[in-house]
Amino acid sequence: MTVRLHSMPIYFPGTVFYHAKKSAEAMRKLVQQLIREKKDAMSSGIQMHGILSHMILSNHPSASRFASDTKISTLSTGIVVSGFTTPATALAIVMKYIVETPKIYEKIRAEQLEISKSKKSGETLNWEDFQKMKYTWHTLLEVMRIIPPFQGAFREALSDFTYEGYTIPKGWKVYWTITTTNKNPECFPEPEKFDPTRFKSPPPYSFVPFGGGLRVCPGKEYARLLMLIFLHNLVKNFKWEVLAPNENMIGTVIPTPAQGFPILLQNLSA
Repeated sequence: MTVRLHSMPIYFPGTVFYHAKKSAEAMRKLVQQLIREKKDAMSSGIQMHGILSHMILSNHPSASRFASDTKISTLSTGIVVSGFTTPATALAIVMKYIVETPKIYEKIRAEQLEISKSKKSGETLNWEDFQKMKYTWHTLLEVMRIIPPFQGAFREALSDFTYEGYTIPKGWKVYWTITTTNKNPECFPEPEKFDPTRFKSPPPYSFVPFGGGLRVCPGKEYARLLMLIFLHNLVKNFKWEVLAPNENMIGTVIPTPAQGFPILLQNLSA
C-alpha cells in the first residue's frame, strides 16, 4: 500500500494507485471501527491505556471532547508503517553494514553485553538501558542516513516560494527527498562513508529519516525502541553471514533487497 501510494496518481480501476487507495480506505475503516469501540468504552467509564485511546484524547487535555476520527486513523496508519515496514528495512540494512565492518559489530556487542551484565536474571530492559545504547543507536542513525528506510514524502506549498531558482506556486505538491537531504556534504563530510561516530549534533533538518517539525513521524520513538531491542538480542546471541554480499537494493519508496537478503545465522549460545 505504501509503495503504490507513491506511484502515478491515476485513480482508475486497474491502476496500482487505485488499488493502494482502496487498501488505505479499507484500513481506515477498520481503524475507525476500533475508534468507535474505544469511545463507547471510555464514555461508559472504562479506563483505557492503549496508544489508540491516548490519541483519541491527546488533543484535548480536559478530555471533554474527542479528536477527529480521520486524524486519529491517519496517525494510526503512520504508526503501523513506522512499527513494521520501515524498522524491518532499517534492521536488514544495518545487519549488512555491521557484518561488513567487524569492528562495529564488536563495539555494539560490547555495549549490549555491558547492559546485559547489569541486569538480574529475568529482568527486562528499561528506559535507562536504552539511554546507554548510544553507539548502537548512532550506528542505526548512520545506516538510515545512507539508505533511509523511507525515501521521502509529499507536501503542499502553503504560499508561492522560490528555491534554487525555481518558483513553486501555492497549492502545488512538492516531493522532498530524505536521501539527498541526509547526504549534504556541508553537514556530513564524505557523505558516502559509513561512520557511526559522526552523530554528535547535526544541524536542524539536515537529517530527516523520520521527517521533522510538526509533521515528524508519530512512530519515531516506538521504532527506535523496537530496533534497539532487536539489536540487543541479536548481537548477544548471534553472529551472521550475508549470503549475497553484492545484493542490490531496489530503489522504491521503501528500499527492498533484490534477493530478499539471505543470511546465515550462528547461535553463539549453542
